Amino acid sequence: MNIPGRVHFVWIGPSLPWAYVFAVLSAAERGELSEVILHHTDSLEKGSWLDTLNRAPHVEMRNLDPFAYLARTGQALGVGDGLVMIYRQLASPVMRADVLRAAILYLEGGIYLDLDTITTASLRPLLAAQQFVGSEFIVWPGSVRRSRSPVIWARHLLLDLLRKALQKIPDGWEKFRRIENLYSRGVNNAVMGASAESPLLAAYLRAMLKVPLDPPPDAYALGPDLLQAVIDGFGQSGLTVHAPHVFYPMPPEISEHWFRVGRPARLQAVLSAETRVVHWYASVRTKSRVAQINPAYVRANRSQQLYSALVCAAIEDLPEDEDLVPPTVPDAPRTATV
Repeated sequence: MNIPGRVHFVWIGPSLPWAYVFAVLSAAERGELSEVILHHTDSLEKGSWLDTLNRAPHVEMRNLDPFAYLARTGQALGVGDGLVMIYRQLASPVMRADVLRAAILYLEGGIYLDLDTITTASLRPLLAAQQFVGSEFIVWPGSVRRSRSPVIWARHLLLDLLRKALQKIPDGWEKFRRIENLYSRGVNNAVMGASAESPLLAAYLRAMLKVPLDPPPDAYALGPDLLQAVIDGFGQSGLTVHAPHVFYPMPPEISEHWFRVGRPARLQAVLSAETRVVHWYASVRTKSRVAQINPAYVRANRSQQLYSALVCAAIEDLPEDEDLVPPTVPDAPRTATV
């Protein structure tokens, strides 16, 4: 069974930053799918960003009751109120979103995108699979973190130091490409697709029920770490795992180069013909950056910053707002290390 032609986003909170609005607008404009749904668990505050989304073609704003939705998912899976109980115990919006995205894909099918993404090309070719995920280049896969071999740890410490160096030097993303195959590949749940009642999503949701929540797990326990473990046990029959350049053309840490300002923005050198979505890795350490981004910001920086060039290339008619002033651009933020 093929994946239905719809895109899902999930937002927990009353106000959506412009950087995340761009994710929805780019999916609607470039994805070539008839439905783009922003599931939001809170009442949304009024603002120009909300007016923009309400006017955007193919975009549906859907108020989601997470407890009722997870109860439905639990009934469909035959696990009772287990998912509702997990959701109640989680304090982190990120981890709550991990649960909701899996439940939505399981019940409805489609393509899930994190809000720290920009869609750059048609998503229609992705629909031919029954289920898919994307891989990224990482330093510390679970197998290495669990290893007791000093040789393995020494190798990955060196790879970590090398990545940190390339994170800081000009055009380090380009130099990283020459050595990227030295790094491990791991899956990420920022971009996933599945048909309704997908076997992978069923296994993923059931695995969530087995994760101990006391003491509170780390931030990735229900996300990439658990998904990787499920896939390792699930096998790849009926599963497509896309190469890093399809969704993650710059890996963690190296992705800081999206936000560096001052050098010509050579966007086409970063993206490949196969790139469909760019995940730019938001985290708590990018909060100050996200707060500054708006349409005026990306217009002002499109020739000297890769992120702004990316947004302007993906969204043909950026919203106009006389009240939006391009802010001063500080040093690039740090991103999460994996």
